[in-house]
Amino acid sequence: MLAEHRARWLATVDEAYGEMERRIESATRSIRLETYILREEGPATWLCTALLRARARGVEVFMLIDAFGSEYVQEQFLRPLHDAGIQLRIFNPKRLLRLSFRNHRKLLTVDDEHAVLGGFNIAPEYAGDGVSHGWCDTGMVIHGPIVAELAHSFDLLYRLAPFTGHAIRRFRHATGAVMLPHLRRAHPVKSGPLPPISLLMSGPGMPQGVLRRRLRIDLFHARDVAIASGYFLPELPVRKLLYRTLRLGGRVRVLLAGKSDVPMAQRAAERLYRRLLRRRVEIFEYQPQILHAKLLVMDDLVFVGSCNLDRRSLHINYELLLRLHWPELAADARRWFEHALTHSQQVNARDWRKRRSFMRRMWSRIAYLLLARVDPLVARRRFRALS
Repeated sequence: MLAEHRARWLATVDEAYGEMERRIESATRSIRLETYILREEGPATWLCTALLRARARGVEVFMLIDAFGSEYVQEQFLRPLHDAGIQLRIFNPKRLLRLSFRNHRKLLTVDDEHAVLGGFNIAPEYAGDGVSHGWCDTGMVIHGPIVAELAHSFDLLYRLAPFTGHAIRRFRHATGAVMLPHLRRAHPVKSGPLPPISLLMSGPGMPQGVLRRRLRIDLFHARDVAIASGYFLPELPVRKLLYRTLRLGGRVRVLLAGKSDVPMAQRAAERLYRRLLRRRVEIFEYQPQILHAKLLVMDDLVFVGSCNLDRRSLHINYELLLRLHWPELAADARRWFEHALTHSQQVNARDWRKRRSFMRRMWSRIAYLLLARVDPLVARRRFRALS
């Protein structure tokens, strides 16, 4: 299966934006684009211009943006897209529900042959190299049969966009068949092998826990784990598997945000530092810019997509990950990780205890409670009432 695919690592957001623009300009049949955040200025300018040019060439263009992440986009900005025949939908437009349920995916597919995915949104703060300016993020471009699966996953979310009870029921029926092969691999010891490239999705209405289960299975076998996560709040079973890797003589390194656009998420992650450090997990904080990357490398496996290792991504948001058993691509991802570490500061257990004031510890506990307990509970109850 790998022989049918070609892929390239995208080390910066500027690289990703450049690849997206080239692919849109070369489209001949179809474009599917979804993003969590769209802002009207900056990269959205060239993006919309390129989409309009594609539409003028007769290319079918489908676009999906999230109501919460893109809430400041005005209708007058979107009107030229509508007028040109671009089929654009807003995911979960209901004001009372959008706070809980979000389409957090970032994906571009072109002609069912090429795809660009990663953690980056379409907004001016992302543009740059992640060191001198712009947020630190990463992704990949891939060509091959998996792109048709990615396009189909877009279509599922596009049809779910109204986020009504009827749309959710149809979505449940459609995703059951898509995720069934993963449900059969439920135990980390008895699980069978997956194809070298597979698509993992998560979100309310999907078969419960497929993405989480696959991550746990792979962590069970991992010996060299590198994680980069802008928002890090893993569940206890995941933490136990990280500790298991260390007990068996492996290595676990975690790159987190030294600067964050969501201070509450950063404080919640700090709640786990003491236990992670005590178990010899190596923690680093990225210094030059905001870290927004979502990357997980385990030995020769690499996971790329929109999913953070936190409760919201694994339980509430709609997310996608590509799981690639691809040694060369995993090596590229590790090189990116090692380069990011040169701009990071390692967290030392003794220094960490000294800089933790009483107020910071209290703020960390409150943030952890809200994000790890309250947020999933509220979302779960709202979804039950809706569906």
